[in-house]
Amino acid sequence: MSTLPRKPYPSDVTDDEWAFVAPYLTLMDEGAPQRRHDLREAFNALRWLVRTGSPWRYLPNDLPPWAAVSRQTQRWLAAECFEAMADDLRALPRGAVGRDPQPTAAILDGRTLQSTPESGHRAGFDGHKKRKGSKLHAAVDTLGHLLAARVTPANAQERAQVAALAAEVQAVTGNTVEVAFVDQGYTGEDPAEAAADHGIELVVVSLPEAKRGFVLLPRRWVVERSFAWMARCRTPDQGRAPAEPLGRAGG
Repeated sequence: MSTLPRKPYPSDVTDDEWAFVAPYLTLMDEGAPQRRHDLREAFNALRWLVRTGSPWRYLPNDLPPWAAVSRQTQRWLAAECFEAMADDLRALPRGAVGRDPQPTAAILDGRTLQSTPESGHRAGFDGHKKRKGSKLHAAVDTLGHLLAARVTPANAQERAQVAALAAEVQAVTGNTVEVAFVDQGYTGEDPAEAAADHGIELVVVSLPEAKRGFVLLPRRWVVERSFAWMARCRTPDQGRAPAEPLGRAGG
């Protein structure tokens, strides 16, 4: 059991969660010099930052120093620890419901996010949504697990991101995805060809003209669920370059 010399934060990793993630995050072997700061506490600090969206220097004093947490996070990112963790987390729930570990279908969509002071040069104006900010482009499997995501200025079109998302999806899954479902924002020959270049058939799911108001498109809800999750779990690094991939996660 974990015994902390401080009052726990709601974002702290549980004992069960730590038992799962520790093998992915322990990059040093037994012969390496001892760490100055506890690895679990460094991970707790990173979770606090991600959950609160706070700047690095605002990290509470009862957690490891922000500079140490930042350096450790960069090591984890360079070693692709989170990608490996997410790949396994995608396979586990798929296997639990009788699916193959890697999906054969994906869903692509985009969402405009309101501009913040941290958006900087990444911000753009989405004329359709009448909103200035960034746009998150995501690919998920049919269970709603995130495969790939990219951040662009809000004025970037969804169809222009198909090639990059398709390439990342196939890299994550080992080229198992055969079809990707999209809405009418992806209509046209260019996005279809971009997907086909990576062995994916783009299928547009249209909303029947006879229906009015909000209608939940078939297969669409899983993307919206992933967007909602990502909105709650903000990344501490808000200064990303345009069109930079967020990396892959379970999908």
